[in-house]
Amino acid sequence: MTDAAQTPHPDPFGARLRRVVAARGPLCVGIDPHPALLTAWGVGDDPAGLDRFAGTVVDALADRVAVLKPQSAFFERFGSRGVAVLERTVADARSAGALVLLDVKRGDIGSTMAAYAAAYLTPGAPLFADAVTLSPYLGFESLRPAFDAARAAGAGVFVLARTSNPEGAQTQEATTRDGVPLGRLMLERLAAENAGAVPLGSCGAVVGATLDAAAAAALGSALELNGPLLAPGLGAQGAAADDLPRIFGGALRNVLPSFSREVLRHGPDPAGLRAAAAREGDAVARILDVND
Repeated sequence: MTDAAQTPHPDPFGARLRRVVAARGPLCVGIDPHPALLTAWGVGDDPAGLDRFAGTVVDALADRVAVLKPQSAFFERFGSRGVAVLERTVADARSAGALVLLDVKRGDIGSTMAAYAAAYLTPGAPLFADAVTLSPYLGFESLRPAFDAARAAGAGVFVLARTSNPEGAQTQEATTRDGVPLGRLMLERLAAENAGAVPLGSCGAVVGATLDAAAAAALGSALELNGPLLAPGLGAQGAAADDLPRIFGGALRNVLPSFSREVLRHGPDPAGLRAAAAREGDAVARILDVND
């Protein structure tokens, strides 16, 4: 692991994200080694195949896309050998200039949440990343140890607000006693965390690109939280770049579109991965205003 992967950046995550998007375009590519995808690549559904898969994606894309997003579960299923691959993947991607958003969706209380924060958001930890995904449905304040650790390290968080999976509506559209949908409440709380941050706050939200008009309207101006908005659901889940303005409105400039299978299915050829990422990046760049 290199010193670059171990040492925290002096600037907050939001500022670094703004710079890398301006330089490389607004694209996040998932590193999601599904068993079927490993088989399709011909690398084997085992730790060696996982290593080849992740290494190929990093070598092909980490020097050109803004964000790489490894999904931790697909590494963890191989036990300690898979976690070792994840550690190398995170370190190598960061060393090549990509920001790494580690997709772990952790959420717990007290000392357990503090331990997750130590694992992912503490400089020098083997899995220290530029940002992580978090689940707030044990209470927004249960995530405080992660917010504090991220702020100290110049890292970021992406909190699940209104996700792209259909099942998410059951919880995320439920309302508080005051009649506020939980997904909107999470956005409002994140806006408070980002108050005063320039050029962009480091506390982001996950908001699916698959939302229908009613779901998007329920979020409304709360999307303008002065932080990044990770937008999964593009490509294989049915959403397209043209859907982004309808959902995100005035917050469009802060959207980070996320693709996985639409890019990864073009491997293992590195040129195929690069070409697919370039196509998706061009498509979203035409929609999003990323110029200062």
